Amino acid sequence: MNQSPVMRKYPIADVLPHSAPMILIDELVSYDDENVSCRVTITPTNPFFDSAKQGVPSYVGCEYMAQTIAAYGGAHALDEAGEVKIGFLLGSRKYNAEVGVFKVAQTLLIEAKKLIQDESGLCVFDCVIKDEDDAVLAKAKINVFQPQDPAQFLKDNHE
Repeated sequence: MNQSPVMRKYPIADVLPHSAPMILIDELVSYDDENVSCRVTITPTNPFFDSAKQGVPSYVGCEYMAQTIAAYGGAHALDEAGEVKIGFLLGSRKYNAEVGVFKVAQTLLIEAKKLIQDESGLCVFDCVIKDEDDAVLAKAKINVFQPQDPAQFLKDNHE
């Protein structure tokens, strides 16, 4: 009988190839072969917090989605005793925010479902950001690329 792999509980800093202060999400909540969810609570210490609006502009949600996808990749890399590698946000399609600002003290759940992955490292994820009441605050399709050798890819494409 096949057993499904056990989801490990990794600290967010371990699964993201970012360093503070650019780690924008707080926690890797869950992941499996096709899905991932992360959480962030909006506070005045969040990067991009706008004190005049008392929150984070909703366009930052696109980066929340991208970091959630990065956490998915990082967790799977660590599960396989590999290293967390950088990836590239290629773009988003149909980013639609129902709110202008993610408000202070609001906890957001960011969910991503892998739709497509090819051998080159190109992936498309269907993403959604929800509030504590499960109301959808933003959604998009996010296109990402993770080459086998990111350093070589950057070198080859820098010229």
